[in-house]
Amino acid sequence: MKRSFCLWMSVLILAAVSCKPKTTGTTAAAEEAAPVIDNKLTDDEKAGGLMTPEIMWKFGRLGSIVLSPDGSEVLYTVSRRDLQTEASETDIFKISSSGGDPVLLARGGSSPQWFENGKKIAFVKGSGLMTMNADGSEQKKVEGLPEFEIFSISPDGKRIYFTRRVKLDQTANEKHNLPKANVRIINDLMYRHWNAWSDYSYSHIFIASFNGSAVSGEKDIMKDQKFESPTAPYFDEREIAWSPDGKYIAYTSKRLRGIDDAVSTNSDIYLYEISSGKETNITEGNAGYDRYPVFSPDGSMIAFQSMERNGYEADLDRLFVYNIKDKSRTWLSKGWKFDVENLTWADDKNIYFTCSHLGTTQIFRISLTIKNVEPVTEGKHNMGPISLQKGVLVSGICSMSMAPEVSAVDMNSGDIRQLTFINKNIYDAIKMGNVEEKYIKTKDNKDLQMWLVFPPDFDPQKKYPALLFCNGGPQSTLDQFWSYRWNLQMMAAKGYIVIAPNRRGVAGFGQDWKEQISGDYGGANMQDYLDATDAMAREPYVDANRLGAVGASYGGYSIYYLAGIHGGRFKAFVSHCGMFNFTSWYGSTEELWFPNKDIEGPYWNNPKSYQFSPHLRVESWDTPILIIVGANDFRIPYTQSLEAFQAAQLHNIPSRLLFFEDETHFVLKPQNSVIWQREFFEWLDTYLK
Repeated sequence: MKRSFCLWMSVLILAAVSCKPKTTGTTAAAEEAAPVIDNKLTDDEKAGGLMTPEIMWKFGRLGSIVLSPDGSEVLYTVSRRDLQTEASETDIFKISSSGGDPVLLARGGSSPQWFENGKKIAFVKGSGLMTMNADGSEQKKVEGLPEFEIFSISPDGKRIYFTRRVKLDQTANEKHNLPKANVRIINDLMYRHWNAWSDYSYSHIFIASFNGSAVSGEKDIMKDQKFESPTAPYFDEREIAWSPDGKYIAYTSKRLRGIDDAVSTNSDIYLYEISSGKETNITEGNAGYDRYPVFSPDGSMIAFQSMERNGYEADLDRLFVYNIKDKSRTWLSKGWKFDVENLTWADDKNIYFTCSHLGTTQIFRISLTIKNVEPVTEGKHNMGPISLQKGVLVSGICSMSMAPEVSAVDMNSGDIRQLTFINKNIYDAIKMGNVEEKYIKTKDNKDLQMWLVFPPDFDPQKKYPALLFCNGGPQSTLDQFWSYRWNLQMMAAKGYIVIAPNRRGVAGFGQDWKEQISGDYGGANMQDYLDATDAMAREPYVDANRLGAVGASYGGYSIYYLAGIHGGRFKAFVSHCGMFNFTSWYGSTEELWFPNKDIEGPYWNNPKSYQFSPHLRVESWDTPILIIVGANDFRIPYTQSLEAFQAAQLHNIPSRLLFFEDETHFVLKPQNSVIWQREFFEWLDTYLK
């Protein structure tokens, strides 16, 4: 789904774009400091002038964006990977929020955070925590801090919280006192999740004193309880927040185990008073997800995201505000039919947030008094995450044509000024295809929005092969995303027109549009795909005899299903980590709340939606198919892909299986990723060129 079924879309990071409608700034951007890992293009790459898998691994990847307390400066990180050695490097930069040249503060540093009112910076280097002055000088290791995963210093600089894993479960080796044994004794569900087996431990929050150079007196606020914060599988640091005075933390936890954990999405937010250890569940009684607490500047309120229904991870993500004094909860965004994210207080009365809205992600604001949602930005881009201090708003920005960068946003006019130009040297050397928005009418007379990406130097007098891009989720967004694998510009650079429809089930077009897909996997949304394909096949520049379809996760399922119903439209398919057999998938996946909602429960209840299982239509398969999977994918276990490949082979369908032994639902390692791209395009070019 949008947060777990297709994490591939979010792992791809956001994307940045040509922010033409309301963007200011110059193209003469400051060059970044030269990295240790070289990202210079070769002469051959410059001469080619087009995106390639090898060039993709020369992109610097934006990470953290942290605005200083006075709003004057921005810390950000850039990560790079070397394709040949697979070595990685993350560096910390600083830039003025009004623009200018970036300054390299620390090589090999990540997760920067301001403290001492902006005079100091804490950051992670290796396995330790470091501090430095705001100009990068006097880098020192913090003493007394044990191994940790994430950290945050309180606003007053006197305390620190950090998380680490606490082993609470007994292994088979320990139970039987046989240390060389290699066996698991499993008594309950959720023994593996997403891409990892249980390690017998739990992520706990520790609070300790901090004097600027050393940590002391750590306390596990979760004691010996077998629950976690942040929650699996993402362990997102945004699930924990300090109060402005440093006296409280608010944190997210899902206090369920076993079967209850597997079938429920009910997480809650707990307000913990440090001095007394008193804890209050501020979302008690709400049955769905409650996450991402953010204190108001005066510390009197907490904003958070909340879903109402238990077991429905694609429910409407609503903006709630909790009043600490009177313990009341207010649904602030009531009436707004789009999901809220990245909640940020401007002051004690106004909150800014991002929202996927009609094919892009924009910044919006809402007042506690007026309660009307107002747009702040517009344009062909995705905004977020956002950071706001002293009337200064900065945000990530990306698009299908630009990897994420840092931008500053005028809070009154919504004008956007790009601050960083991390990959300018690459954009100066390669051509991007034009990205256009198009609406068509579906068979049932609905308005269907889609993005089209054209090859560089597109000539409307020629005919081009086209690829239908099937989105994952199914309830994830298809907006102006940038992907380091499912990169639509790379597909266009290979000479394909890319068709990316926002079919039934995606987020960003209202809750009704998103909810329609549950229980109807093979229905309206599949017809949307066929309608989009047919509409584009009628265009004079599209060769209707050279159409392919590609997708991952729910998109991979879509490929399997389309293979049985497409009626000869497509000449090649690529399916990555897709569901093939609903019965065997239900029996091996882990987050059971998802199939309980989206395919209406277990096979022994004979749900009607099981009629949409692709394995039931294999007799109609007639088109070459490439199938890709990672061995450590536990969301859609790799055996689904093995079943599909075997079915294709036994039906004499030209087919190939790409099996990654050390990858998960996503292929993330550099050389694996390049092989993924090369095989992807070799397959398509064989049947469509």
